[in-house]
Amino acid sequence: MGKIIALANQKGGVGKTTTAINLAASLATYEKKVLVIDADPQANASSGLGIDIREIECSIYECLINKAAITDGIHHTCVEGLDIIPSHIDLVGAEIEMLDMPNREKIMREALAPIKDKYDYILIDCSPSLGLITVNSLTAADSVIIPVQCEYFALEGISKLLNTIKIIKSNLNPSLDIEGFLLTMFNSRLRLSNQVYNEVKKHFRELVFNTVIQRNIRLGEAPSMGIPVIMYDADSTGAKNYLALAQEIINRNNE
Repeated sequence: MGKIIALANQKGGVGKTTTAINLAASLATYEKKVLVIDADPQANASSGLGIDIREIECSIYECLINKAAITDGIHHTCVEGLDIIPSHIDLVGAEIEMLDMPNREKIMREALAPIKDKYDYILIDCSPSLGLITVNSLTAADSVIIPVQCEYFALEGISKLLNTIKIIKSNLNPSLDIEGFLLTMFNSRLRLSNQVYNEVKKHFRELVFNTVIQRNIRLGEAPSMGIPVIMYDADSTGAKNYLALAQEIINRNNE
């Protein structure tokens, strides 16, 4: 049985897409079968895994709105064992199109049902909003990873996201868990990074991943090549961080 993990935080620039790409590639490195669903209209996860969205005929948009077969949206990536359902700019208008649909919050869950057992992990890269597509992603997910940037406004907005998760648990998806809070862009030399780490750890305790993602130039360079950091520079700090995170998630789920 596969596990669906959404990566969500309505604050932009916290490392959701970077985590989706590199965690997926790291899980595939550990011989897990992984699918990334790019649920962000910006389609950065798609281009970061080498997909040219101009050539895509079936994206997550067609699967959700036009009821295209979910298998038609699956594309292979350069990483063995890692597939992706890419995004499209049309996804911007999808929320309005979904408003009149029956069970509009459960469209993604129903779309993913036929392929859930074909993968060990399905990672959904959510857009930086709490709109209907993100609600769909959280309703479809078994758990959620919340990336938290190590900066001054880090905890701002988390309460809103946690409230949304609480509402979804109550009304739409009672089994939704928090997989963990992931601290990103960590710089151990900065007092602020350490303060944010301690603050998040104090609030959320064992829900915080032991692995932190350090600031690393290679993580920023790899997407321009259309490959994850592990293929760009396997010895980089970023690659090692995401391999450690993948191992931590595998261990947690084996327990």
